[in-house]
Amino acid sequence: MLMVVSPAKNLDFKSPLPTEEFTQPSMLNDAKTLVKTCKKLAPSDLASLMHISDKLSILNAERFSSFTTPFTPDNARQSIFAFNGDVYSGLDAKTLSEDDIQFAQKHLRILSGLYGLLRPLDLMQAYRLEMGTKLENSRGNSLYEYWGDSITTELNKALQDAEDASEAKTKSSAQEEGANILVNLASNEYFTSVKKKLLDATIITPHFKDEKNGKYKIISFYAKKARGLMARYIIENRITSVSQLKSFDSAGYQYNDAESTATELVFKRADQS
Repeated sequence: MLMVVSPAKNLDFKSPLPTEEFTQPSMLNDAKTLVKTCKKLAPSDLASLMHISDKLSILNAERFSSFTTPFTPDNARQSIFAFNGDVYSGLDAKTLSEDDIQFAQKHLRILSGLYGLLRPLDLMQAYRLEMGTKLENSRGNSLYEYWGDSITTELNKALQDAEDASEAKTKSSAQEEGANILVNLASNEYFTSVKKKLLDATIITPHFKDEKNGKYKIISFYAKKARGLMARYIIENRITSVSQLKSFDSAGYQYNDAESTATELVFKRADQS
């Protein structure tokens, strides 16, 4: 089983790290090519392209300008500890055990507009470049065109590695659940970068609904945090099958069989107020 999540706009490059272990991004050369393109853009160009404020555009122009390799712990940070949004609040990676982090390294991937695909311990430098950005580049007019099939190729490699690393899985259970499972905990913007027809896996997409005014619906803030909570649940419990995934009950969510399908799992939570 492999899971994918989106990155976050907010970053944390200051708080203490729970580990000194790190790895290098597998698609770093592609990222370097993108950075060369972005370095040519003035802050005003970035502001228009990304729909961000002048202050943020200046900050990100400086980030692209100062981008340098090789990545080291002195100029970069492990991705799972660098991102600081709602998903990562639910994941709360800094409180995971060393064994949990090693499991996550094999079974969790972060989709990225700049880096393509990141493992939890892959070093990264601060950036902002959302996957939906229509950046003209050497391969097309958007980041989707830039990354093409390459993210899917890397996911297929990761799926095979995760399957090889799975603990004591019987042949019958593997056949029952499907040899390869990808749990999609990413946003539509980021998961669009994955070529579903080329992916060697069954895609399972959880949906999280919260009760408000007597009705259940997807509330963005809660849904994002719930994706992180589910990622943590999979990591801590070493989940390997869809049936196990349905037992997710963090923060009051419960699986709803009536609204679910074989590949779309619905989890609902009663009003918390």
